Amino acid sequence: MKFGRFEIETINFGYFRLDGGSMFGSVPKNIWSKRIPADDQNRIRLATRCLVVRDGKRLFLVDVGMGDKWSEKERAIFAIEADEKAKPSFQPEEVTDLVLTHLHFDHAGGVSRLTAEGKPELIYKHAHVHLQHDNLENAKAPNVKERASYLRPNWEPLQNSNLKLVNGSVEIYPDFWVHQVDGHTRGQQWIELRSPERSLIYTTDLIPTSHHLPLPYHMGYDICAEKLLKEKDEFLARAVKQNSIVVFEHDAEVEAVTVKVDERGHYAVQETIALN
Repeated sequence: MKFGRFEIETINFGYFRLDGGSMFGSVPKNIWSKRIPADDQNRIRLATRCLVVRDGKRLFLVDVGMGDKWSEKERAIFAIEADEKAKPSFQPEEVTDLVLTHLHFDHAGGVSRLTAEGKPELIYKHAHVHLQHDNLENAKAPNVKERASYLRPNWEPLQNSNLKLVNGSVEIYPDFWVHQVDGHTRGQQWIELRSPERSLIYTTDLIPTSHHLPLPYHMGYDICAEKLLKEKDEFLARAVKQNSIVVFEHDAEVEAVTVKVDERGHYAVQETIALN
């Protein structure tokens, strides 16, 4: 897809499953299960959809999925499965810039792989890595709730990368912005690409799927629900006003949408969009 000065595509690095109740927080199962079905272990299927952005000079990859550093037991717990249709249109050495929305394992697991000696090594060795300073510090010393999500083999190798730490809202490249939000986890950043007509925004875990558009639909994993709801409302109001293309990282079915306010006053899907 052509967007402004960029060529845009997405790649799904695979599927996994998380508990549906945790994914929808205080929303009762008899409501959220009408939107997305759960399996016999109450888990829902999620994608790891990452954004690829080119302009002829640079190749940006936004997030990298879960990676392959998993035991068979862990693969069973999370029901990790490959997307057989996903074939990267690039080689790792072609990636000039890696933008990590945050370092939770389902977003940053693919930064490294294990050597024959069992040590993690960087996959995108030549890329500049753009990450919020607060998130790296958070990953190094996570709170009790997030300790199982910030894994050392995912953040430690980055200290040997071309790391470009940022703070807050920053234009890291012409028309390519990152914006810090802290409700889900401290130092998360969502992505905004700008053109003269509109913006394209990559929601990361601020809004993981199209089913999470209504304000009350948010995750039990969020570290501060009050802050997240404020950030989410501001984000969606902006998306409606600008008629933005909103790209979902974890929606297993819906790649991107435009957003409206429906007759009940809730944020909702206006139109679904295919980027590839």
